[in-house]
Amino acid sequence: MLFSKKSEMVSAEQALPGRTDQTMPVPDVHFINGHPLQGPWPDGFETAMFGMGCFWGAERKFWETPGVFSTAVGYAGGFTPNATYEEACSGRTGHAEVVLVVFNPAEVTFEQLLKVFWESHNPTQGMRQGNDMGTQYRSALYTTTPAQLATANSSRDMYQEQLTAARHGAITTEITPAGEFFYAEPYHQQYLGKNPNGYCGIGGTGVSCPIGLKA
Repeated sequence: MLFSKKSEMVSAEQALPGRTDQTMPVPDVHFINGHPLQGPWPDGFETAMFGMGCFWGAERKFWETPGVFSTAVGYAGGFTPNATYEEACSGRTGHAEVVLVVFNPAEVTFEQLLKVFWESHNPTQGMRQGNDMGTQYRSALYTTTPAQLATANSSRDMYQEQLTAARHGAITTEITPAGEFFYAEPYHQQYLGKNPNGYCGIGGTGVSCPIGLKA
């Protein structure tokens, strides 16, 4: 039986097979800052992946953040290797639309990136973000070090207190160590830099996240 409910996570057995012998072409440089979109990255730099709904607007939030070296959009958290956009939108890959963020911790802390993440979307909406419905639009945070994971979980608890006080619901963000990141199609990369009037579904709750302001 085909999987038809786009707001329910597909199982590994139901997921599309994807492709292991073909990867997505990746532009050589970032459209905005000219930095590479693929590693290896400079020594000491870190990466993390952020899912905030449609990845077009989410990526812009991070490339505008000082200290961020590079950004790229793609698919992560699911089962289908080298998925296409159409496959991700079918709900049958398990992937979330995410932004890979490469940053220099000497210039921007992970806590500062978490503040951008929490305040730039609504993390209480489950398998959607605004009018965008489906598992690919879920709130997700994929970390690459144990310290990042601990900080991410702590920040979620901290932000939940603020959201509860403001009468918002429970945070549904998926926070786990990162798996493999699959680059999205070239036209998606820095989409709002190439199309300034394009769709941007980014919108927060209006509740400030106090991370970095208290222990």
